[in-house]
Amino acid sequence: MFLLGLLALYLLTGAYHVHKPLPDGLDTATPYRQADQVEFLADTTWLDARGRQHSEHEIFDAALDMIAQAESLIVADFFLLNRFAGSADAGHRPLSGEFVKGLVERRAARPEVNALLITDPFNTLYGGVMQPLFSRLEAHGIPVIETDLRRLRDSNPAWSAAWRICCEWFGNSPHGGWLPNPVGETPVTLRTYLALLNFKANHRKTLVTDGPDGWIGLVTSGNPHDASSRHHNIAVRFQGPAASDLLRTELVVAAFSGGTTIPVPDLTQQNGGVGTGTEIRVLTESRIRDAALDMIDGAEEGDRLDLLMFYLSHRAVVRALLDAWQRGVDLRVLLDPNRDAFGREKKGIPNRQVAMELHAAGVPVRWCNTSGEQCHAKMLLVRGRDGDATLLAGSANFTRRNLDNFNLETNVQVRADDDAPVMADAMAFFDARWHNEPDRVHSLPFAEYADHSRLRYWRYRFMEATGLSSF
Repeated sequence: MFLLGLLALYLLTGAYHVHKPLPDGLDTATPYRQADQVEFLADTTWLDARGRQHSEHEIFDAALDMIAQAESLIVADFFLLNRFAGSADAGHRPLSGEFVKGLVERRAARPEVNALLITDPFNTLYGGVMQPLFSRLEAHGIPVIETDLRRLRDSNPAWSAAWRICCEWFGNSPHGGWLPNPVGETPVTLRTYLALLNFKANHRKTLVTDGPDGWIGLVTSGNPHDASSRHHNIAVRFQGPAASDLLRTELVVAAFSGGTTIPVPDLTQQNGGVGTGTEIRVLTESRIRDAALDMIDGAEEGDRLDLLMFYLSHRAVVRALLDAWQRGVDLRVLLDPNRDAFGREKKGIPNRQVAMELHAAGVPVRWCNTSGEQCHAKMLLVRGRDGDATLLAGSANFTRRNLDNFNLETNVQVRADDDAPVMADAMAFFDARWHNEPDRVHSLPFAEYADHSRLRYWRYRFMEATGLSSF
């Protein structure tokens, strides 16, 4: 009888935390706003014809410039901000230190500037280690809020139901660890590993500041994380009322994760953007999925649809892509080969299995030409025959965990003529990677990483459906 009761508790706990209500203010689609100075930014790494690796950075140079010009408020939300698994000796840029230094220096130069960092508990290994970067921020009056992931739904209920019953209540401690650190040297407790297996995150990557010309927003796929500094990433930076919409979505996370005492300006009275013809809106959580499916389903014969993605596994998205190809949409899919993970080699799941499915239907698929780094960008671009274009870009991979209200995610959707600067730059970025350049080998043909194993295909399908995966 006791075992039956325990089983019932386990099943009810798992079911509830998969479907429970989200905190108010999540899963949001803001209205389209006229936007000023919308920019497409990219960090990229490539091999030249001799096999030498080169990198170019735009995203965090732009972010640091935003911080340096902030006049009263800086709110940042980044999944990874740490030095784990990265060092200058390995060719990594010290992005985490640069980002923290920028915040501290702006606060010191202008004490009236309030700053806030929202982040994921992974940066302290769920309370299992001290994070000196956070200590430095807090010592300079910059609060750090670690997202309360317990308030989110459970993507891996097979484990999380047991964790909530047996282990959630014990918390964690950075002292007394005895197990090897998965990303560093300081030993960690068993509780770190038990929390890690929940496979959930605040995966957002955003920055909002008030510059000399008003609110500025940045939504990106990149992290200020040293070991990620050679990754391929993209971002959209923009001015106008959409940036204050972005700020509202971040204050929601701060509120349900413990709140903050920093003063926040009145966001109810915001001027409209200049009528540039470029519109932008902020999307979080499953609204990103809805927008992606609308873009794919709305593409018609003769339209071009380009997808660049770190992880592609969501079944509704895969089916929509196949349907679009059958309708005559000019479709191109560029994927990370899912090989490299901070010094460890992966097996290619899920991208190689999805690529097999797309390739079998005739869809053109290419692989990012990675060499230790990851093709970490996430963007979907539709170019209509009538000259209109729509861009969807941000933090969200196209997976169940990222699109179905489990992780916290933020993307922006931009609408403009295809000759608008933001669209022209996004198109040029994708085209350069698809076709390569004389001395820059950005991508490789499908055959380079083709995997026709049906066993691994069904392994991917099981992992996607159950949440027993890290993607």
